[in-house]
Amino acid sequence: MTGAKQHVVRLGRIVGLVGVQGWVKVFSFTEPREAILDYGPWLLGSDSSWRQATVEDGKRHGKAVLAKLAGVDDRDDATGLLGEEIAIDRADLPATGDGEYYWADLIGATVWHKEERELGTVKQMLETGAHDVMVVGGDTERLVPFVPGEVVLDVDIDAGIIRVDWEWD
Repeated sequence: MTGAKQHVVRLGRIVGLVGVQGWVKVFSFTEPREAILDYGPWLLGSDSSWRQATVEDGKRHGKAVLAKLAGVDDRDDATGLLGEEIAIDRADLPATGDGEYYWADLIGATVWHKEERELGTVKQMLETGAHDVMVVGGDTERLVPFVPGEVVLDVDIDAGIIRVDWEWD
């Protein structure tokens, strides 16, 4: 898998070392944090090069997630992993139900206003507590609430199109 082009979903990053037996501290993007341990195999690296890793053991420790990876048996081995992104292949995610979407599937989609005006492309998603928000980049950056049935009229993942009813002026 090294260097392979694939659709990956980032789940976290290795941010620290724990002990002398190769355990690493993980900053998880999943909710709950320890859910990152349920996915696999992990891909470590970046867009330029991903390599597969297997989680042997893991646990939540306070606000942190700790993981022990196969073949990483001491602190020196673990040191080389600091800063590595953790991802999985998109195909390894469970299927979504009707009206459910992974953020990774929304990023890159073209957002169209209901009156057939292109607003731009979803650059990232934000969680605000009340609802998720799409950061749409185009002629200007817009924050568009991701509220299905109200603001978001239709999502076509296969076509990469999101239709919205959102007035931005």
